[in-house]
Amino acid sequence: FKAKTIDAKDDDGNVIGKKIVYGFAKYMRDALPNASYLGFTGTPIENTDVNTPAVFGNYVDIYDISQAIEDGATVRIYYESRLARISLSNEGKKLVSDLDDELDQDEDVRANDYSPQQAKAKWTQLEALIGSEDRIKQVAHDIISHFEQRQEVFEGKAMIVAMSRRIAADLYKEIINIKPEWHNDDLKKGVIKVVMTSASSDGPEISKHHTTKDQRRALAERMKDPEDELKLVIVRDMWLTGFDVPSMHTLYIDKPMKGHNLMQAIARVNRVYKDKPGGLVVDYLGIASDLKKALSFYSDSGGKGDPAIAQEKAVQIMLEKLEVVSQMFHGFAYEEYFESDTGKKLSLILAAEEHILGLENGKKRYINEVTALSQVFSIAIPHEQAMDVKDEVSLFQAVKSRLAKFDSPSPFGRGGGEAFETAIRQVIDKALVSEQVIDVFDAAGIKKPDISILSEDFLLEVKNMEHKNIALEVLKKLLNDEIKTRTKKNLIQSKSLMEMLEKSITKYHNKIITAAEVIEELIQLSKEIQEMDKEPQAMGLSDFEYAFYTAIAYNNSARELMEKDKLRELAIVLFEKVKANASIDWTIKESVKAKLKVIVKRTLRQFGYPPDMQKLATETVLKQAELLAEELAHEQ
Repeated sequence: FKAKTIDAKDDDGNVIGKKIVYGFAKYMRDALPNASYLGFTGTPIENTDVNTPAVFGNYVDIYDISQAIEDGATVRIYYESRLARISLSNEGKKLVSDLDDELDQDEDVRANDYSPQQAKAKWTQLEALIGSEDRIKQVAHDIISHFEQRQEVFEGKAMIVAMSRRIAADLYKEIINIKPEWHNDDLKKGVIKVVMTSASSDGPEISKHHTTKDQRRALAERMKDPEDELKLVIVRDMWLTGFDVPSMHTLYIDKPMKGHNLMQAIARVNRVYKDKPGGLVVDYLGIASDLKKALSFYSDSGGKGDPAIAQEKAVQIMLEKLEVVSQMFHGFAYEEYFESDTGKKLSLILAAEEHILGLENGKKRYINEVTALSQVFSIAIPHEQAMDVKDEVSLFQAVKSRLAKFDSPSPFGRGGGEAFETAIRQVIDKALVSEQVIDVFDAAGIKKPDISILSEDFLLEVKNMEHKNIALEVLKKLLNDEIKTRTKKNLIQSKSLMEMLEKSITKYHNKIITAAEVIEELIQLSKEIQEMDKEPQAMGLSDFEYAFYTAIAYNNSARELMEKDKLRELAIVLFEKVKANASIDWTIKESVKAKLKVIVKRTLRQFGYPPDMQKLATETVLKQAELLAEELAHEQ
């Protein structure tokens, strides 16, 4: 709506005077005086000179950042002051304070109090102090140390906001002086880059960071890719609005900012990403009060609670969670872990796992508590108190990783010894890395030659494991994975096996049987799987034909009314007919599926299959056929 004066030109482009022009909104209002205007904004402004409600009317609906955090749409923002580590002269502090006061004033008031020359002089003076050589070195060292410690806890990306393009270039120069391996002239390589506007008057130090629009787009794609080596960007104004990098977890601010500009900037780190616990704003200039004001304005409108938490509060919560986890090890001297050699450490992790599994609902409670501890710990790093307990947290995480591994999808199936060894190694604490060679199977009480769950040797090893709770978890996990791999091969058989597994585990959880007794039941289940594997050959059926046999022989009435040989013959005929009509993409063609359904029903009737069970048998046969669709197509 603001008016501004521009040159008035004739048709030949000659300046013939001045004219007043307005923004697009003014002309739209003039053209459509009776229209209703609805505004959508993430950062409304309520200053005397710029006021969103004054233009669009009162707020119709508010979804503020506190609500977004509560809903899980964004993550919480944490604040850490690094002022104590970076020196700024008294003169510099006064200039920052004065600048804050000026930024609080209306534009008209600032225009009356200061001439453009005076304002520019004050900004230049402050820029010189903030960008002094000694201070740049301090900031560079601190950012590198802080960021590397953050990366150890949660791998992600970060942004540095500099006061000027000159400071951005100097800061980059100092960072790569300390970390030369982070630099690369190739835009497609390198850990750190500077992204900013360019001018023809720029000197050589700034011009080396000049980029075209396409080049900046390529850098943006690199930054958004979690796997790309580009982890740090230095900006002044670019990428502070509308630039989303979910994996970005830290924002380093070394520039006076406030209000909606500050709010838009910190939103760079509040995006949800995997198990990211929150975004961290690191302050080098003393923006705490400005951050609080901005967050207050953008949360007081409708939400409740504090959308940003100071790092000190995160440390306090971390210590509380640490105490909760420590109490779960009451009666178990886990402190021995920190004084032990590598081999002993692994044994202690296994013993700690056994201890947790022996507690009432211990596994679930422990995983939940350590997850909460890990999330707040990743925010508290690199606070001194967090660094003091990092080894303790690391141990708790190692135990949690082993427990959680038994619940995660398996990358290996039957006979996958090498994959199983890799899986076990992945859950061992990094602190175990040393020159000493450790056989993880020996440490766990399992011999290595044949890891197949159908191996008698392996089942005997599991039965004789020292830690019965761990033995149960290992066997339960491997049986569960083995049965799942059989689902495609034989739907009915795998369903029956899964029911038997779940029944045994339920009895154990209900304390009807002990860990040792449930291990015996699971070993017996493993032996039943061995016997089941012999049935197709004994009946003279292929694995495919046997899958169809189990589908039709599943119900009692069919087995009672029909002889085994007749069911066997029916299975062979069904397999041949389904195979003959199963094209490569038949599972997505309703016409083919309908035709197969008719064929299966007709065949069941021809063989005298019990009428009351024909519908269920037809559905089961077709489900089994769909699971074998790819193999059936290649069989033709």
